[in-house]
Amino acid sequence: MRRRGTRGHISSLTMRTVRSTKCPWAFVGVAGVLVMLVTAVHVFMVPILPSSLDYFGARRSIRGPRNVLPGVGVVDSRLQGQFPSDSYGVVAFRGAPWKAEIGRWLAGCNAGSSAVNITEFLGVKRCEQDCNGHGVCNYELGECRCFHGYAGKRCEEVQKLECNLPSSQEWPVGRWIVSICPAHCDTTRAMCFCGPGTKYPYRPVAEACGFKTISPAKPDDPKLTDWKTPDPDVFTKNMSKPGWCNVDPEDAYSSKVKFKEECDCKYDGLWGRFCETPVECSCINQCSGHGHCRGGFCQCDSGYFGIDCSIPSMYSLAYDWPSWLQPSMDLPDLKNISSSPIDVKAVAKKKRPLIYVYDLPAEFASHLLEGRHFKFECVNRIYDDKNRTIWTEQLYGAQIALYESILSSPHRTLNGDEADYFYVPVLDSCLITRSDDAPHLQMPRDLHLRSYHTLEYYRMAYDHIAQQYPYWNRTSGRDHIWFFSWDEGACYAPKEIWNSMMLVHWGNTNTKHKNSTTAYWADNWNDIPFDRRGGHPCFDPRKDLVLPAWKQPNPAAIWLKLWARYVSTFIFELTLFIALKYNFCRPRNKRTTLFYFNGNLGSDYKDGRPEDTYSMGIRQKLAAEFGSTPDKQGKLGRQHTANVTVTYLRTEKYYEELASSIFCGVLPGDGWSGRMEDSMLQGCIPVIIQDGIFLPYENVLNYNSFAIRIQEDDIPNIIKILGGINETQIEFMLRNVRQMWQRFFYRDSILLEARRQKRLFSEEAPWSVEVSQLDDVDDVFATFIQVLHYKLYNDPWRLGILQRKETGLPDICSKAS
Repeated sequence: MRRRGTRGHISSLTMRTVRSTKCPWAFVGVAGVLVMLVTAVHVFMVPILPSSLDYFGARRSIRGPRNVLPGVGVVDSRLQGQFPSDSYGVVAFRGAPWKAEIGRWLAGCNAGSSAVNITEFLGVKRCEQDCNGHGVCNYELGECRCFHGYAGKRCEEVQKLECNLPSSQEWPVGRWIVSICPAHCDTTRAMCFCGPGTKYPYRPVAEACGFKTISPAKPDDPKLTDWKTPDPDVFTKNMSKPGWCNVDPEDAYSSKVKFKEECDCKYDGLWGRFCETPVECSCINQCSGHGHCRGGFCQCDSGYFGIDCSIPSMYSLAYDWPSWLQPSMDLPDLKNISSSPIDVKAVAKKKRPLIYVYDLPAEFASHLLEGRHFKFECVNRIYDDKNRTIWTEQLYGAQIALYESILSSPHRTLNGDEADYFYVPVLDSCLITRSDDAPHLQMPRDLHLRSYHTLEYYRMAYDHIAQQYPYWNRTSGRDHIWFFSWDEGACYAPKEIWNSMMLVHWGNTNTKHKNSTTAYWADNWNDIPFDRRGGHPCFDPRKDLVLPAWKQPNPAAIWLKLWARYVSTFIFELTLFIALKYNFCRPRNKRTTLFYFNGNLGSDYKDGRPEDTYSMGIRQKLAAEFGSTPDKQGKLGRQHTANVTVTYLRTEKYYEELASSIFCGVLPGDGWSGRMEDSMLQGCIPVIIQDGIFLPYENVLNYNSFAIRIQEDDIPNIIKILGGINETQIEFMLRNVRQMWQRFFYRDSILLEARRQKRLFSEEAPWSVEVSQLDDVDDVFATFIQVLHYKLYNDPWRLGILQRKETGLPDICSKAS
């Protein structure tokens, strides 16, 4: 789907708006003349007249919405005069209503304003026997990163990773586990295949495929799997029985033979109903063009290393270095350098903040990707039979997206001595989704809790960097960054790393919800031993940051909400002012629903979660008051009304219904949900109902300017509260949502993939076309960098370190606001 020309789009949009608003044509003419007149004045008299509605006094009457968060503090008087805020305390920095102290700070210290010369050191330490072809050499440490199923200093050891737990008379192939295998187990990956002697030995026999099925007792009930009884028919060559391992795809597609419907193509790197087509696997940055994606592990070309093969060594070609390194031209002639370990340096111009990314052992990331039993797990994309990108709905894909952006960013450095921050890439999103995958990942010592198991992984990563690198001990980890993507955020972070900055999706400050908030027992952290977790809260807004969840690029949804971005802000404000001032017509008549929420509403509704603790009971309270769909008893909410939607019914028009609403509910699920992102991406004002729990950027953005917070105890009064917000205030908040929605969108990571796909195909996919033509404004990654920049120049401790590295900082940046 390609976009029409901008001018034609605006014209047709204007006509549609005129027709749909049912405004008097006289007003349209008068407004048009006024707009043209004031536009001319605006163009020729910019120094005299401000381009903001503040000049007309429209915003002066706006009162801040009811909100449980504290107000904005006092800031430096120099900044007060230079970067004034409105009555909300908002200073807009590149379209974002930052909290006043941060907004003013960023306005005076633009992260892109200056560059510094950084000496980058290239790896020179070779690995013994080049890892025997079973791994990638880290040329910085001289250590092998072994492929899945291999170990040892030289990757010389072949591991035996079983698929099955110990067998018994009752369980012939062992108790159930995701990797359970009645066929051939590939013990390098603990994956199940048809194996030798079959026509298609590399066809997966995943999960229920290899076992007998139990017919349902009732016609509408689902089939069950008998995990104690293997099904030999999957190996049959009898065309009348439902086979699998010897079924020819063409015969099956033409219905000449039967096949077992429970069998499918779960493993990454294979496509088609019968896994007949090999395709690209999902790797970090798809190995940056310097390697091959080996089931999720990047097998790098000679001279390159790192999880995405993006780090060059002295043995790589200088002219092919990645753009983020940006070397100068006076490099040594690498072809004439001897193989003895000597320092190879390159001077690069870079912008602060500078981020050093640890290249951790493979068990913390690459193995978790390479051994996935379900191709959709923890990644934000897979590839189809033409190697075209398919974006997943995996909310935890944000961890991959941010990681890829950091690795490809000009803020990345290989010089840890110059770095401002250190990123520790443990993929907890993959670890938790794979906790039941195979025997080698079993966790009896971790009380079978995924949260405890993950805590131990983070602690092992801490042990590694504290022992192998000098950077942690210099600051006790204060300049380190860890990403906890799962439902409970950093609640189960090991006590050793709590000094660091935590990136989470769940900003529970533990002020009200002092214990684990999830309804799923395996993620509960209450029983983790105190000597492991310590007594820290889940989130500290002084040092941590809540990031948005991953949302796939939906071309149609992006198209539907782009209309406002093609209207000049000044013209829009003026037209809005005239419409509101003289009470002509409402420019948002398509938003007809006052309040909207669609999601699981608990045990009173069909297919609802049975636990009372699900959503901490908040969704259940909302449904009891305003449910617009009958519950199991046929009852609606006590206060149900026509312009309020609270339903559990799934709909293909979900995005359209959000975009047709003024206010949209942001409520928790098992911990965080993606409803904040849904609201922002569809231009709906978020209504947050979760006490003491921060939403994305809430400790750095002024939420009063674009969102409403309602206390859990005030749920019965929601409609009264929302109905009391005046039209001017609503329009102001809607405009702020429109201006900053991309800060909740992982555009940078998506564009990295768009460029990779463009190199492979001459024609762009619809998602690539739409995302590539978005306005070039700040997204999630840009916002993350801005927050790091603010912390770098605002934290006296960090500033002291920085001042020892640099001289001549501008005065306004050298003093905390």
